Amino acid sequence: MLDIHLITENIDAVRESIKNRGVNANLDDVLQQNTARKLLKQTLDNKRAESNVFAKKIPQLKDSEKQSLIDKGRELNQEISAIEEELRKVEELFLETMYQIPNMLATDTPLGETDAENVVLRSHLTPREFDFIPKDHVELGKSLDIIDFDGGTKVTGSKFYFLKNEAVLLEMALKLFAMKVAAEHGYTMLITPDLAKKTILTGTGFSPRGEESNIYNLEDLDLSLIATAEITVGGLHADEILEEDQLPLKYAAESHCFRREAGAGGKESKGLYRVHQFSKVELFQITRPEDGETALKDILAVEEKIYQLLKLPYRVTRICAGDLGAAAFKKYDIEAWMPGRSSDEKYGEVTSASNCTDFQSRRLNIKYRDKKNKKIYPYTLNGTAIALSRTMIAILENYQQKDGSIIIPEVLRPYMGKDIISR
Repeated sequence: MLDIHLITENIDAVRESIKNRGVNANLDDVLQQNTARKLLKQTLDNKRAESNVFAKKIPQLKDSEKQSLIDKGRELNQEISAIEEELRKVEELFLETMYQIPNMLATDTPLGETDAENVVLRSHLTPREFDFIPKDHVELGKSLDIIDFDGGTKVTGSKFYFLKNEAVLLEMALKLFAMKVAAEHGYTMLITPDLAKKTILTGTGFSPRGEESNIYNLEDLDLSLIATAEITVGGLHADEILEEDQLPLKYAAESHCFRREAGAGGKESKGLYRVHQFSKVELFQITRPEDGETALKDILAVEEKIYQLLKLPYRVTRICAGDLGAAAFKKYDIEAWMPGRSSDEKYGEVTSASNCTDFQSRRLNIKYRDKKNKKIYPYTLNGTAIALSRTMIAILENYQQKDGSIIIPEVLRPYMGKDIISR
């Protein structure tokens, strides 16, 4: 959530940010409701001041004079109660509308409406040239008996799956490997709950309800399945005041992730690429505002280190305005080379890294106390250390051999206890 003072002092810039993002957010409603709440607050303050004057006068009057003022005081208190209730409703509506306003954009954010307009910044490794026709991960998973999509569909529905045999070991190896790299960079390791309260989802910028929601809700409970550990780790310090010397807080959190992915389809969404349930390790930082850019570079560096050690070709992209989530001020993606993709565009997203400034900390009411005893909203940043299912795609497709076997990346062999996956 943006600071209302920032909005009122930068109306044109906020309006431009909303326009460039292409989101449906009514800034005029926010401004009107803010004016209404300020007027009500002023009226309430005046009435309370008047009531205090009455309360001080009454003990000084004679008994015969007190009743009239007592009656007036009662009437005034009834007015105050009515104004308080009206202000409560206006505040709720104001907050609800404020939640629709996205974060500001970094001044160097590329303009664009879709992911096709994201900007490639750099690439790592030259994609492999095969001397045979490579298979995609769906075919490889079936032939090696390591992924069962049919079983997942039968038991749960489309876009669910079973991992089998070496795929189970591969996912666990990737998880341990990513955690080890993150820990070496100073991140505290966590395994988080897979459920969160709706206030926590809303606080981190995820909509638990509505047409655009990507969230599974639990019926009759104030709980939802999380779409990312960013939600649970962000909520870990909700309503807390941290001390400056605690910052930065750096977490590497593993969780299952659940996404409805309504309407998501197409050839490039097949198999493991876009599913309703998957696991990943999420990086999360809480830091001082002046350290936000450094923290973002740190997260991206950890992500790149992981994919460099896996020896997977990838590229780093800067996300354009229209492809940014509401909470992100600035965002990078890492896209890994996936030769099994059917289109000419063989790169697929495997990680992201976002600076959310104080957008989430305001909603979650996280503050820190600086050396001058001033309470400040910190910046929150997040990034995917490793998306396990999508990274599995990249490994299966890049490391496949002519005989259908898969060479295991060298850094994963100590975790798996083998060098190759074969039928």
